[in-house]
Amino acid sequence: MKFKTVYCIFLLLFSGGVILAQNVDIPAKIDSHSFDPAALIWLNKPAAKWSDAIPVGNGRLGAMVYGDAADETIQLNEDTYWTGGPYSTVVKGGYKYLPMVRDLVFRGRFKEAQTLFGRKLMGYPVEQQKYQSLANLVFHFESTKSVTGYKRWLDLETGIAGVSYNSGGVTYKREVFSSYPDQIIAVRLTASKPGSISFTANLRGVRNQQHSDYATDYFKMDGLGNNGLVLTGKSADYLGVAGKLRYEARLKAIPEGGRVFVNGTDLVVENADAITLYFAAATNFVNYKDISADEHTRVNDYLEGIAAKSYESIKASYLADYRNLFNRVNLKLPVTANSWAPTDERLASNTITPDPELAALAYQFGRYVLISSSRPGTQAANLQGIWNNDMNPSWDSKYTTNINLQMNYWPVESANLSECAAPLIGLMKNITDQGSQVAKENYNCRGWVSHQNTDLWMVAAPMDGPTWGTFTTGGAWLCNALWDHYLYTGDKKYLRDIYPVIKGSVDFFMDFLVTDPEKKWLVTNPSSSPENFTGSPGNEPYFDETTGSIVPGTTICAGSSIDMQIITDLFANYSKAAAVLGLDGDYITKVNATKNRLRPQLIGKDGTLQEWTEDWGQLEKEHRHVSPLYGLYPGNVFSVKQTPGFIDAIKTTLNKRGDGTSGWSRVWKTALWARLRDGDRANSIMKGYFKDETFVQLFAKCSGAMQIDGTMGITAAITEMLVQSNHGVIDLLPALPTEWDTGEFKGVRTTAAFELDIKWQHNKLLSVKILSGQGQTCHLFAAEKFQITQNGKKIKMEKLKDGSVQFPTTKGSVYELTAIRNG
Repeated sequence: MKFKTVYCIFLLLFSGGVILAQNVDIPAKIDSHSFDPAALIWLNKPAAKWSDAIPVGNGRLGAMVYGDAADETIQLNEDTYWTGGPYSTVVKGGYKYLPMVRDLVFRGRFKEAQTLFGRKLMGYPVEQQKYQSLANLVFHFESTKSVTGYKRWLDLETGIAGVSYNSGGVTYKREVFSSYPDQIIAVRLTASKPGSISFTANLRGVRNQQHSDYATDYFKMDGLGNNGLVLTGKSADYLGVAGKLRYEARLKAIPEGGRVFVNGTDLVVENADAITLYFAAATNFVNYKDISADEHTRVNDYLEGIAAKSYESIKASYLADYRNLFNRVNLKLPVTANSWAPTDERLASNTITPDPELAALAYQFGRYVLISSSRPGTQAANLQGIWNNDMNPSWDSKYTTNINLQMNYWPVESANLSECAAPLIGLMKNITDQGSQVAKENYNCRGWVSHQNTDLWMVAAPMDGPTWGTFTTGGAWLCNALWDHYLYTGDKKYLRDIYPVIKGSVDFFMDFLVTDPEKKWLVTNPSSSPENFTGSPGNEPYFDETTGSIVPGTTICAGSSIDMQIITDLFANYSKAAAVLGLDGDYITKVNATKNRLRPQLIGKDGTLQEWTEDWGQLEKEHRHVSPLYGLYPGNVFSVKQTPGFIDAIKTTLNKRGDGTSGWSRVWKTALWARLRDGDRANSIMKGYFKDETFVQLFAKCSGAMQIDGTMGITAAITEMLVQSNHGVIDLLPALPTEWDTGEFKGVRTTAAFELDIKWQHNKLLSVKILSGQGQTCHLFAAEKFQITQNGKKIKMEKLKDGSVQFPTTKGSVYELTAIRNG
């Protein structure tokens, strides 16, 4: 063994990193069906539009690769390039009007309450800032004529996007990746015949052509020496907020053979054997209130950092970093003949021809997107991750915190990517700044609050008008994700660090909750159920003066079900966190007493779980949000075993909402049916999502626009079908679809810091390996009888009344569960 180890190290050291950076002939693998259909997205035509391009990213720098043979476009982003600059939306003195708003709500005068909230408690500006497109790298290959054998792909095993085609008897290949270690994007072009690569390239800025509220931004394109291009500019003013971000983007070409030169703003390459382009970019952003960095120095440092490195060494370093994350988890589901088809064809036909492995591909693509858009030191992944080609993107490509940002991070722990949660944790720390000011000025409360949206500048006041602005539990919902990070890692140092954030949210709601004058329950007021117009008596369209538009009705209420469920989880998680750290014992008692007074969950006359305190109907049929079911997933208020009395009402609610609407909505419903232990229903909804609500590379759609929330959420939903651990019990194969009769799931994480390798055959559990990360008691349930061993020795289990078992573990030890078959 020692000889083999030394020999492998010798090969690695003296091959220039070839073992890590070896070239893989993806087109040959596609033609021979020798690739892994759960790890390769491929298509046989270039992207006709931006939303069908292939993404690469390192958390900070993103690119969308179109893959056209003759006229290639690579659209580029940097995660801190937004409109505006540091600003505040806090409006002082709103709390003076809060009692009037509450009184109007309790008296059923909802239109007046919503109007008063809009006039006196909205943040200013009412809207927020926008994520911006940085640049486009555009190539023209004049000699490219007829093309045959075209393929483009994203290899999830390497995170590299590729293009291959034949033209004029020459095979051309391109590969693109975004390196986290070196903070650059690399574009490599090769050809099968020396001297065959010639093109002209431009690095082009992007200007908004649609929105009249923008002041003039600027950018300047120029050549740089004889082998580079540079683009400099600043962010736009928006809504009276001065654009204070400066950026610099540079392109550097390293040819092999041939000639490269700059002609004005054109990079010209003639008759090269191969060429590598390196793209680096930065802004002057330091944090949400500091823009004192030097973007030129930053870009210079990035390029100087790779100046002495070969392409192979840069690629090897990139691959080592990427694979350290991606290779932790592997999911295998049944492969069918359709699994080898181009990805767009797989998506279109999966509802007719079973292709279970498509779900495995979607699972891994979600992990890839999370790795590519959220890394330590970067910003949190926004609505589009880090990929946006529009200066006026849908929903501003912000952080929408009434489902979308939360869904982006649903899989981060179970998918064994805990490090990728760091940007979300950082966002939560930062938003408490203005969040505490809004708590004081709007509501006269301690702690901090955040509503349904924020942006790069961490504003926290209600925004977009009172129809959306009365959702006060967006930050509390995210606090529950902070607690999950502790549950999955057992990291007490982290918990001490984040404890003030969770406690600050608890402080706010301890002050904000008020007594319902009729029922004497504690409720939130004002409140709303995200984006849903209440079925309150007489609710009808009216003119919202804050936004200057007609809205379908009022949303304001007291004690929406989602509010009560989020706060129930928040108070429960806080009490557990304080107990773990041995802090605030008296306050725990007060918090638990308050939790017991919260408005209970109610079942309406139509058999659904009530969305509001009152038993109101729905103005909109099959509304896309399923907010009253937060407590089933991702929350922990309901479960099949612990709250059976609510399960029929939850199913009735889901059936009334339907299986359709937007991508993220279908994904949420997939996860909810998984929590209800109905794998076939979950699988059916997921198939509809693949067919109707994804682009060809598996990015999710929302009203036709690209968003990553569904992409992330489907990864989490697939996990819920195979493993659940939300109530401290590891539930094995709880919602296994009939079609997924055989499979393996290796490296999945659960609460209590366990890592599992699961195998099943004929829809029954076969074996499980359990790695104990923190030495906690393992509490698990499986439908089959099984035995547990460690190093071949049987482990004694304690059997509980509900059919589950538990046993002690030692940190770092591996335990094997084997199903016992009769006969």
